[in-house]
Amino acid sequence: MEKRDKQYVLEMVKKHDVKFIRLWFTDILGFLKSFAITVEELEGALEEGMGFDGSSIEGFARIDESDMMAMPDPSTFQLIPWRPREHSAVARMFCDIIEPDGTPYKGDPRRVLKDMVKKAAEKGYTYYVGPELEYFYFKDDKGTEILDKGGYFDLIPSDVAVDLRRETVLMMEQMGIGVEYSHHEVAPSQHEIDMRYTDALTMADNVMTYRLIVKEIALKNGVYATFMPKPIFGENGSGMHTHQSLFKGDSNAFFDPNDEYHLSDIGKSYIAGLLRHAPEITLVTNQWVNSYKRLVPGYEAPVYISWARRNRSDLIRVPMYKPGHEKATRAEFRSPDPACNPYLAFAVMLAAGLEGIEKGYKLEPPVERNVYEMTEEERKEYGIKTLPASLADAIALTEKSELVRKTLGDHIFEKLIENKKMEWDRYRIQITKYEIDEYLPIL
Repeated sequence: MEKRDKQYVLEMVKKHDVKFIRLWFTDILGFLKSFAITVEELEGALEEGMGFDGSSIEGFARIDESDMMAMPDPSTFQLIPWRPREHSAVARMFCDIIEPDGTPYKGDPRRVLKDMVKKAAEKGYTYYVGPELEYFYFKDDKGTEILDKGGYFDLIPSDVAVDLRRETVLMMEQMGIGVEYSHHEVAPSQHEIDMRYTDALTMADNVMTYRLIVKEIALKNGVYATFMPKPIFGENGSGMHTHQSLFKGDSNAFFDPNDEYHLSDIGKSYIAGLLRHAPEITLVTNQWVNSYKRLVPGYEAPVYISWARRNRSDLIRVPMYKPGHEKATRAEFRSPDPACNPYLAFAVMLAAGLEGIEKGYKLEPPVERNVYEMTEEERKEYGIKTLPASLADAIALTEKSELVRKTLGDHIFEKLIENKKMEWDRYRIQITKYEIDEYLPIL
């Protein structure tokens, strides 16, 4: 950790009269956890970390090994703009979780991504991502009463959500997060804010911050924002399309001016890796029972494992090349949803792509027809497989995956599988309204 970073934090705290510093970290399911320290404890925390009890945090420690240390990352220091500034400003820093003896804690999702990014760096690559997180605004968290009936890119004069989005974007920018677009999405009351691409670790921190800001602004305005993948039957679900590329220094390793798709061999093998390993990483990118209500044909969510340039029914889209925009060459992975753990999701996507590069996977030609409209036979002919259709299917595939185990490490891998099996068991014993409506009158 650089001295300058710690010094910068101490100076900023003084300058802005910060009284409390919130230390943020993430459990294995991607929920933001936090505890506050006072300004008096800050210097010690920056030097040695801050102790806390990890036994009640999902996927962390058992009771008998619960002492953890949160080591703040000074480069993530930001004032929290929705807290009062006068005399008691509040700031935050993301933390790495370490054992009392100073070794990195095996259950820390941020460490998983850091390790994967380091692996890419050893091969000379920087991994950049630009996720597009969609979400819904509802009247409250008790149901799905919508705020508007807008559609894709609509601007509705009376749309209360336009103000909510604007306020959210301004607050994101105050917290150092670059925003490219914000617009209404396809479904009623559905919205999207796209962050400017950056390196994967910064982006995972940004995703955590973004989700919190969206919810905070909604709450402040008396409504509820949700990243639930499929809250409304018969409408599009919310995705987290993730644009990604590898850079070597200042140049995009995916770009080749002489290739018909303007894709280098590295880019092609990376995409082939993502396609081949997509089914086994789906439990990480789509981790909830509800995630699989979105991954069905017909609602813009990809189900079929194929790639294309124009077609939005495919799992991976490679946006068309514009002359002079070499740096924009990228793969858009369309299956993840915004309720994932971004640290683990980015890590497994990178792992799949790097595996493709290491093993020289060959990329099949793109499928430029609408895969939804093909017959089963035609899809077989093209060799197009599908993503898992339920959480149970996803668990079964991931449980056998060497790639995911290696990427997450035994601790997180086993905790995640165990947690997801419990979720599936809780879900499958429920009696749904559908069953009562469908079967009670006739059986």
